[in-house]
Amino acid sequence: MSQFAHSARASAPASIGNVGVGFDVLGLAFDAVRDRVHAHRLEEAGKVELGTVSGLVDNLPTQVDRNCALAAAKAVLDAADNPIGVRLDVHKGVPLSAGMGGSAASAVAAAGAVNALLGSPFSTDEILVHAMEGERVSADPPPWDNVMAAVHGGLVLAARLDPPVIRPLPLPEGLSCVLFHPDRKINTQDARDLLAPVTDRQIAIEHSRNLASFVAGCTTGDLDLIRAGLKDILIEPQRLPLLPELAEVKLAAMHAGALGCSFSGSGPSVFSWCDSSKLDAVRTAMAAAFEQSSCQADCYNAPLQSRGLIIETEPVALRA
Repeated sequence: MSQFAHSARASAPASIGNVGVGFDVLGLAFDAVRDRVHAHRLEEAGKVELGTVSGLVDNLPTQVDRNCALAAAKAVLDAADNPIGVRLDVHKGVPLSAGMGGSAASAVAAAGAVNALLGSPFSTDEILVHAMEGERVSADPPPWDNVMAAVHGGLVLAARLDPPVIRPLPLPEGLSCVLFHPDRKINTQDARDLLAPVTDRQIAIEHSRNLASFVAGCTTGDLDLIRAGLKDILIEPQRLPLLPELAEVKLAAMHAGALGCSFSGSGPSVFSWCDSSKLDAVRTAMAAAFEQSSCQADCYNAPLQSRGLIIETEPVALRA
């Protein structure tokens, strides 16, 4: 008979969806803050329930179809033919509706913890697919960018979705990432609903050029290519009304030496990449621009090569 642990813990980082130029194609782990999930074994097969909630919030929806962590846990249990049930304690370290991958972090941490509880029957790629069912609570169809970054860590490319071909990409040495989270909330689905169904051919061509330049720059360490490509002319202009302050913040970041600056995911958070020697100048310039716009914003820093999903199985005795 299979052996299952009494409990298991996992955590997953915040993330930067799209990385500016890579709408629904690129994701970057951002290990400034994490969501943590503690999964406890229940004897009732297939049961999924919410336990304690802590961190930035003290309550979350208790319905499986309205809670990213619970939905991801159910997907894992269903794939394993529901041998047990689970209760999830969720610690929210990633802000909600912030463009920092808060739903993805919860979904990935939950999927990872439940997989560990079951004795890790599923591979990393399978955990990603199950976590996508948690992300579906936030947006349907669910975007891959935040989820794949939270699972793998670092910069990740979705080369194909069906069947999935997901690959981590190299990251240049000597670069830093800074993110500001303004005191606003933007729902992912609402931000996606703003987007036009078609685009101008010339914009599509230039967008493709930028994406190719950025990916090539990352894989070769060519900062000129990164600087040329790290600009979003496709999605950002359509979402600018959600955060009009972005124009001045971006201008300030670029004048201070940033390689690029854009929305993190659907916003309202804003990120910049820069040479590490210019991090303080870029951070100061962005903070000043937000302040001059009378917009309160919290600053986060994380290594460009951030960690993804981390599993810690509880050191307790196993039983059938």
